[in-house]
Amino acid sequence: MGNSGGAGFEDEQFDPEAVLWVHGVDYLTGWRGATEAAAELGDALTAVGVDIAGAKFRASTTADGSGVVRVELPTATAREVAMLARVAAAQCRKAG
Repeated sequence: MGNSGGAGFEDEQFDPEAVLWVHGVDYLTGWRGATEAAAELGDALTAVGVDIAGAKFRASTTADGSGVVRVELPTATAREVAMLARVAAAQCRKAG
């Protein structure tokens, strides 16, 4: 899952009409960071046993060039991730 063409990444056609480019904004750096973050998220979910089959991780940028990761999860996977987050939050409260 370490590359942008791996599992969970959508192969979409580029549509120049769907984006607004601002002169002087470095979109590539934001997109690269988002691509890496998407791969890290997928790897982390897999490491804790979440089945990410059917999950989609899309790297994008905002108008200012900041990276954004858009995540689409099947309902069961979203509930599993929510449960893991609650367990982690409870453990952090106990440790603190």
